[in-house]
Order: sequence, then structure tokens, then C-alpha cells
Amino acid sequence: MRALHYAYNGNTITIKPSYDGLPTIHDKDVLLYCASYLRAAIARGLMPSQTLRFAAYDLLVSTNRLTNGRSYERFKAALERLSGTRIQTNIKTGGLIIEEGFGLIDAWRAVKEDKDGRVIAAEIKLSDWFYNAVVSNEVLTINREYFQIRKPIERRIYELARKHCGDDQDFKIGLAKLHKKVGTTAPIRKFRAQIRAIEETNKLPDYSVSMDADMVTFTNRNWKPPVSERQAGYPFLKPETLTKAKAAAPGWDVYHLEQEWREWSAKKEPTKRPDAAFVAFCRKRFQRQGQP
Repeated sequence: MRALHYAYNGNTITIKPSYDGLPTIHDKDVLLYCASYLRAAIARGLMPSQTLRFAAYDLLVSTNRLTNGRSYERFKAALERLSGTRIQTNIKTGGLIIEEGFGLIDAWRAVKEDKDGRVIAAEIKLSDWFYNAVVSNEVLTINREYFQIRKPIERRIYELARKHCGDDQDFKIGLAKLHKKVGTTAPIRKFRAQIRAIEETNKLPDYSVSMDADMVTFTNRNWKPPVSERQAGYPFLKPETLTKAKAAAPGWDVYHLEQEWREWSAKKEPTKRPDAAFVAFCRKRFQRQGQP
């Protein structure tokens, strides 16, 4: 029920809970589903509406949840917390700063309920701030296995690894700074033990976590050393191109798509813009076949 305030490098954000309390990191699954919904529409060449309508069953299945009565009740509670919580920040989305307080979703309503009053289909209006971030492609793709992570601390560590390490080989950060970015209220000694536990289990998607003398290292499991064009015999793709490809073909293994593209393009005239050509290849695959 407490208000949260975070400030770093000139960026500030204040989050004030509603009567129902602050959203949890599992409530964030609703936002991730909405973002995926919007990006899929954009990949098909559409400009999606700020108001989305979908079945709760689809969200529950997509985010690796049970489809029992309790899950539908939790879905409704998540919508209440997300719409009631108010945010003030100077962080831009789509090049704009929203000066007034806003929610992550502006409003929601039940389109269909079951006999016990559980929401089984909903209509959600996203806030301008969140909508601008998604349509401007200011969001990162995540591994589907993220939704199998149950511990909040592990989810947050994965998110930070995805943001800061991304497609690079590794990223190092001091424990005290990581403690601040996670936002935990646990003392630093307990946080240190939590990081050690994550290091020992070593089960986060895409990234491994290690710590030495309070220096935490995220290592990308999928990283491959770059190969020069002369050595490879085919164009070298920039690291950020893979991120764009993941956005163009959400749910697809871009490394597998890269191999298919190289085999296909090897039979054609060399392109002068290989990065753009590969992203276009991924987008067309998604438009034809959707998610795998």
C-alpha cells in the first residue's frame, strides 16, 4: 500500500497505490500480453486501437496460468490494481512526456462474465504513456519461458538482464546498484543471498547470473562471437538487428530464421542492406504464419 519513488540519472517515477494496492509483478503479465497483442497487429501492417478486447482464457494460456476459477478472479483483481494505480514520471514515450498522473490502463470493463461474476472477456483502454511506448517500439521482446518464472525476484532479475545485457555477450553491475534497480525493500545482505540462490539454480531463460565480490555479471547464453563477412562468406548482421527481428516475428526463434534467410538469400543477388532485408524476411514470415 506504500507509494514508491525512484530517481536515477535525471529520470523520476512516482507510483501511488489505489485502495486495492499496488500491482504485482505477476499483474504485469496483462501489460505484456497487451504489448504483444499490439506489436502483432503492427507486424501485420495495422495501426491498432488504444482499446483492446480479448478473452481472459487467451491471456491465461499465453502467460502460462491455470484456467480455473481462481485465475479468472485474479485476472479481475489485476485489472483493478493496474487501473487504480497512478503514475507520475518524466520518462518519455514516443517522444512525449505525459505531464499529468495516469494509470497503466485508463479503464476496463467486463464484456462477458460467467454465472459467478468472474470476468471471462474484457475490454481494456491502455494509457497514452503505455500505448505510445508500444507503438513506438520502445519495448523489449522477452522469452516465453519468462511466464514460467514464479518468484518475483527472479522475474525482475531477468527483466534487468534482458534490458542491460540484451544481445551482448555479458553485462556487469555492482550489487548495490542492482539492489536499487530491482526496487526491493530487503536489506542488502538478504538481497546478496537471493542473487547467490539464482546463481546456484542457474535456470533463468537466456541469461546466467554470477557474482564475485559484490559484482554481478549477466551472461547471454545465446551469444555467438561475431564473424567477419570475409570469414563467413555472407553478410554480418548488427546485434541490434536481432532485436528488431524478434519484434517483427514475436515468438519465433530468430537464430533459426537467420539460418533460413541466409540459405534463401545465398541463391539470390547480394543485398546492399542485409539488416533491413533480414527484418523484412522475419516480418513476412510472421504475417504468413503468425506465432509458431
